[in-house]
Amino acid sequence: MSLSPRLAIASQSFNLNASFLKQGLAGIDDADWLVRPNDHSNHIQWIVGHLACSRSGLLARLGDKWSMPWMRLYARGTKCVESPDAPTPREMMEAWEESCTRLNAALESASDDLLDTPAPKPGPPSADGLLCGTINFMALHETYHVGQASYVRSWLGKPGVMG
Repeated sequence: MSLSPRLAIASQSFNLNASFLKQGLAGIDDADWLVRPNDHSNHIQWIVGHLACSRSGLLARLGDKWSMPWMRLYARGTKCVESPDAPTPREMMEAWEESCTRLNAALESASDDLLDTPAPKPGPPSADGLLCGTINFMALHETYHVGQASYVRSWLGKPGVMG
């Protein structure tokens, strides 16, 4: 099966986000993953963990049950706190890479019947009330958080991802 045209922009966004996130984390040492601009913001580890957790939820809606035990630390609404259960940056990036592969495959195999199922409730917003709209929203959600990671990178004094 090939990618539905209804998911083309979302798929491109997910792939660009993956590339920008990887570029944005280049040169960030493990200690900097835990530095927060202030007590009301998240550090890079929380942001990347949240992105992986979000992808896990999206994958489940697409029929691919995939998760890591630590993802609960980064679920929607959780606070940015230190935890002995947190993965290392390397473990987190390995999970992120796996999510990229799985998401591309899941998007490619998503049938129109699946895309036309009602959006899950409760769940992320959907402009069309369908799973297809949820997927498209999740691409936007991910872009927002990749931007946050890029901001933290700049705040740490690293060069910007796009110059």
